[in-house]
Amino acid sequence: MSQLSQQALQSLFENIKSWGKALGFQHVGVADVDLSIHEEKLQQWLDQGMHGEMQFMAEHGLKRARPAELLPGTLRVISVRMDYLPPDAGFAKTLKQPDLAYISRYALGRDYHKLMRNRLKKLGEQIQEAVKELDFRPFVDSAPVLEHALAEKAGIGWTGKHSLTLSREAGSWFFLGELFINLPLPVDTPQAEGCGSCSACITICPTQAIVAPYKVDARRCISYLTIELKGAIPEEFRPLIGNRIYGCDDCQLICPWNRYGQLTEEADFRARPALKDQPLLILFAWDEATFLKNTEGSAIRRIGFERWQRNIAVALGNAPYDEAIVTALKCAQATATPLVKEHIDWALVQQMAKHQQATVPIRLTQRLVRSIEKGLPRDA
Repeated sequence: MSQLSQQALQSLFENIKSWGKALGFQHVGVADVDLSIHEEKLQQWLDQGMHGEMQFMAEHGLKRARPAELLPGTLRVISVRMDYLPPDAGFAKTLKQPDLAYISRYALGRDYHKLMRNRLKKLGEQIQEAVKELDFRPFVDSAPVLEHALAEKAGIGWTGKHSLTLSREAGSWFFLGELFINLPLPVDTPQAEGCGSCSACITICPTQAIVAPYKVDARRCISYLTIELKGAIPEEFRPLIGNRIYGCDDCQLICPWNRYGQLTEEADFRARPALKDQPLLILFAWDEATFLKNTEGSAIRRIGFERWQRNIAVALGNAPYDEAIVTALKCAQATATPLVKEHIDWALVQQMAKHQQATVPIRLTQRLVRSIEKGLPRDA
């Protein structure tokens, strides 16, 4: 590759930021590729099995912390932020109504992977027009990349105690993407850590998945349990999932920095009416064709219809007793797969237990009234 002067590299560095923002990225930063300080903690996390069934995390091992091994010749990583918070998010309202389905806000719109990757590719091509010998490769959750560590080095934010990237300007309601390049660009200055003594995300986690600051046990995380886990959800976690049928936002909802969350400018990230604030019974009634139609172009489709039904069955079990829920669960038993049937059976037990709890006080009250009536004088 032809040698670029420091002045030319600085000019290109500034142009890349402008080009990236013109493509719809809210923040563009540049990091070097030295992530060696993360290797020991990454290996410990893997050794402790905290990645659960996510074998792709272990298959590449420490390659995640070594960008140049993923793409030989990589000297810098361009890290980008794209906000996704829809204007009509309505977080608290949905969580407080247990008969409605809560879907993580990042998944309510179009799948971000392809959109961001295409724009990163365009950014690479634009840089290539200025430097013909450029070699680049875009990544959006598509390879073993320590995206939060790179975002931190690129000045986009710091890694919060919930392990997500936090920004002073945007909280954490954003996606990250990376462009690996072979140019020795100047690098950005990391942001100072801003969590301080706050531990709200650790305290609020329904399943206590944040086992220590900056350390998440995926096996306990509702996002993992409802998205990544292919088999049965452990019974100890089912009641804690509540009405969350795809992902969980609790650690973000409680974070003080998210008061600065920025609304998305992307129409593709707007919530789809078929998915937002829908009654659990409506979603449970979908057949596979309806599921595929309503999740076309959505990240939700990746879990498949079986896990979709599994998750909703758990949420129905957690909902207040409703005869309509019991009827729907019983009707679904005949055609359910063994995995889904296991969760339907569990949900029915929960529903009937709530029904019994509700009727016992009524029966006791009726008995008490009869006893009082028997003891009253005839002319009372």
